[in-house]
Amino acid sequence: MYEQMVKIRYYEDQMAEVYMEGKTPVFNIGAGTVPGEMHLATGQEPAAVGMCVHLTKEDTVTAPHRPHHHAIAKGVDLKKMTAEIFGKETGLGKGKGGHMHLFDPAVKFSCGGIVGAGIPHAVGAAMTSKMKGKDSVAVAFIGEGAANAGSFHESLNLAAVWNLPLIVVVEDNSYGISVSKKASTSVASNDLRASAYGIAGAYVKDNDPIAMYKASEQAVARARSGQGPTIIEIETYRYLGHFQGDPELYRDETEVPGLRQLDPITKLKMMLSEAENVSDADLEEMETRAKQQVDEAYQFARDSSYPQPEAALEDVFNS
Repeated sequence: MYEQMVKIRYYEDQMAEVYMEGKTPVFNIGAGTVPGEMHLATGQEPAAVGMCVHLTKEDTVTAPHRPHHHAIAKGVDLKKMTAEIFGKETGLGKGKGGHMHLFDPAVKFSCGGIVGAGIPHAVGAAMTSKMKGKDSVAVAFIGEGAANAGSFHESLNLAAVWNLPLIVVVEDNSYGISVSKKASTSVASNDLRASAYGIAGAYVKDNDPIAMYKASEQAVARARSGQGPTIIEIETYRYLGHFQGDPELYRDETEVPGLRQLDPITKLKMMLSEAENVSDADLEEMETRAKQQVDEAYQFARDSSYPQPEAALEDVFNS
């Protein structure tokens, strides 16, 4: 989990820099190296890693428009993923989907890019698993803002009625774009809504990766054994804006520095440093390996070619 969290953080830190290449600082004007909008998950690593450590390639994961941490934790091919974000032909979707539409059938990962869009897809995957008599589960990651969308409630109602192996992970980073959760949501945490559907709910405080690991372990075991859906809400922190270039006028200027003092990677590293069977050399080896994989992925993307214009509609009409 520590190595995965380091990999995610380093990946997002690198993307924050690469994304600005060729763009003006104001409103990110210009195509640059990486086209389109960019939503980074720096600070939200525990939600993805704490859950995905319990999953296999046969389990389905759907992600929202802030998907990199979920994709990395699920085992999406890092080189192909980065090439896709760069818009290169070696990408997962041959450069046609980009950052908000990452798909990797090899590990059953998909990103819809629209608020709440992944939950119905996860319900479909969970229903498939049940109808085929498999023990695979489906996990839908969403932001707390999506818990107020119709797809959330409709999907959970069906998942409860059909007793499906579905887990919805709500990442509460306090803001739906720029709107505070307190101004948009009538309950303190969305796991409380589980009782309305007669399903299980769990709440993880303080962006704690170990607590997320334990809550996820129980939810996955429940789903695999036919005990139905679970809602997990984790209190997490978005260190960066809703998108790269977000002026963040809605935030107090001391908010992010204060949150970084509670950084989950730092806390996990301190805990591991105190463990008898983990040395500083072990931690350094994990960090080096994680960063090397990220560096190789970025270099692969830079070295790859852009799709040829005549190939723009390939796999569209014949799919």
